[in-house]
Amino acid sequence: MNWRTVRYWGEYLAFRVAVCLFQWLSVRQTRKVAAAVAWLMVDVLPRRLTRYEVAAENIRRAFGAELPDKEVSALIRGMWIHLVRLLVEVVQVPRKITLTNCRDCIIFRGRPQVVEALLRGRPVMILGGHFGNWEMSLGTFGLFGFPMGLVAREMDNPYLHQWFVRTREAFGHRLYLKKGNFEGITELMEAGGSLMLLGDQDAGRRGVFVDFFGTPASTFKSIALMALEYRAIIVVGYGIRLPDDDLRARWVRYEIGLEDMIDVTELRAEDEVREITERYTRALERAIRRAPEQYFWVHRRWKTPPPPPREQTSRRVD
Repeated sequence: MNWRTVRYWGEYLAFRVAVCLFQWLSVRQTRKVAAAVAWLMVDVLPRRLTRYEVAAENIRRAFGAELPDKEVSALIRGMWIHLVRLLVEVVQVPRKITLTNCRDCIIFRGRPQVVEALLRGRPVMILGGHFGNWEMSLGTFGLFGFPMGLVAREMDNPYLHQWFVRTREAFGHRLYLKKGNFEGITELMEAGGSLMLLGDQDAGRRGVFVDFFGTPASTFKSIALMALEYRAIIVVGYGIRLPDDDLRARWVRYEIGLEDMIDVTELRAEDEVREITERYTRALERAIRRAPEQYFWVHRRWKTPPPPPREQTSRRVD
């Protein structure tokens, strides 16, 4: 057994101990733990370790450079509270969300339109971002008999990776890796299946640059290209945690919503790839504005700068 294997096992055992502790936490206890972690991340630890400046820069890019420090700090604190609660909820979802209690936990805005799209017999791409609790949406679709293909990156630790695979597939879904599962994704789309994926990652120099909160951001073309190739319906959605109205509640409440639906067969744009990418990016932005503290602001969404505009040259006619 080499050192890497020992490290992976150590990470996995520590993670499983944390999972056991998370399973015992009530909603009230989770809120207290999340508040303590947020205090540690914002007020105690050096900002270079918590990527505070990255988050602050992104927030000001999105909401204006003049946003007061107090409001920026409040958003970052809210983000860490959300992320801690998200980790606990991801662990607890398979055990706590059932068909008998899902109505008490989940509000589904736009459900008739989404269900109708899923029943058309055409491929459907459920698209979201690093926002809210996407695992809650996964669990909801699985409970009601709509298995999905999930696109994700393989984790470095194989033991942790297998745990997350089992957790996500517990609701009937199937995980496809970004590298190595292209044939499986192709078969799913050709069969008229449904695919869930995130659409707010930086795509590097090869991406198409579209405005995200008013600033050009490199965005993957593959979502639009795949939708066009398979005549898919793109459902842009979200899952946000609702305010804790009842502090003694046994479970949190979420709103799952339809923000936009794009039927690529109805497009008439000259550049359909750009039109699709711009449209779903605008929809994701609208969703994030509903609860900005639930977005992952430490993600470098604007990491790749747009290329300089082509110099316009003109010949002078004498």
